[in-house]
Amino acid sequence: MPLRRPRGLVFDWDNTLVDSWLQIHRITNLTLEAMGHPAWSLDETKQRIRASARDSFPRLFGERSAEAMAFFTAAFEAGRPGTLPELPGTGAALRALGGAGAVMSVVSNKQGSILRQEVARMGWDGHFHRLVGAGDAARDKPAAEPIVMALAGSGLEPGPEIWLVGDTDTDLLCAHNSGCTPVLLRAEPPRAGEFEGAEPALHVATCEALVEQALNP
Repeated sequence: MPLRRPRGLVFDWDNTLVDSWLQIHRITNLTLEAMGHPAWSLDETKQRIRASARDSFPRLFGERSAEAMAFFTAAFEAGRPGTLPELPGTGAALRALGGAGAVMSVVSNKQGSILRQEVARMGWDGHFHRLVGAGDAARDKPAAEPIVMALAGSGLEPGPEIWLVGDTDTDLLCAHNSGCTPVLLRAEPPRAGEFEGAEPALHVATCEALVEQALNP
């Protein structure tokens, strides 16, 4: 089906709008080592970090998942930078989309309180209708509940006129689950069969390309 100009956009946060892989990798390895697990390489972190800690830690740490969560959260609070590196063109893209009247929100699998602090430190909280993180809704991505929460009060509901923009299969699956338009934002185009069952309706390599497509679908 042809793309519709979006009335709203729901963005992933980590590695969609900001470059946070090194931050996530470091704190994940601190947690793994504290729990007696071997550290991961950066590539392993990029492949394995998809679900929220609420969903992934019970599988990783079993009965010690609550302990691991407490350590992970404390490590984040102690070791976060003042701001994260902005991915190229992000700030300009948010200004352009907001200026065109698009309602924008963020849905992340990062803990909600941490997400909101990071967005505020970037000075971007004024761009967004809502910031929804892990634990805020009844279920986390790829479930649809966080998308419903992100749009609540905006006059919009999940559907094709809402573009869900992210960099991983979790984001695309969340778009499919919520009936939104799945948009893959990353430098590399999707490989054949990479997102089977959760294919993107659109791939854009940069935020500038996203703005062009959103305003001229």
